[in-house]
Amino acid sequence: MALTKLGRANTPPDRSLETFPIGDSSQEITIDCREFTCRCPITGQPDWATIRIDYRPGDRGVETKSLKLYLETFRDEGIFHEHLATKMRDDLVATLEPVFLKVTVNFNVRGGIALAASSTYER
Repeated sequence: MALTKLGRANTPPDRSLETFPIGDSSQEITIDCREFTCRCPITGQPDWATIRIDYRPGDRGVETKSLKLYLETFRDEGIFHEHLATKMRDDLVATLEPVFLKVTVNFNVRGGIALAASSTYER
């Protein structure tokens, strides 16, 4: 797959994730996204979270600019926190075909409650 987003300044956010070849499936890769936002699907109120993605690649790694643009598409979307973890897991697994992948969403306190949810895939 060609990298079409990396190095391009005005690339709009979208849900297409790009990958690059990795020749070492023994690697353990962790990505921390500390500035994630989405909206409550009922009230429309904004929610902030840290997203952690841990994976062991098959033969591809996710290109991080495409991941950043993917995450940005959720900014105005209403989604339950638990559904978000599963949605991201499914999208990443479909693109990467990893050996192992875990997405953890850790939402900031709102209304006195903080929530974390994880969704895991293992081949």
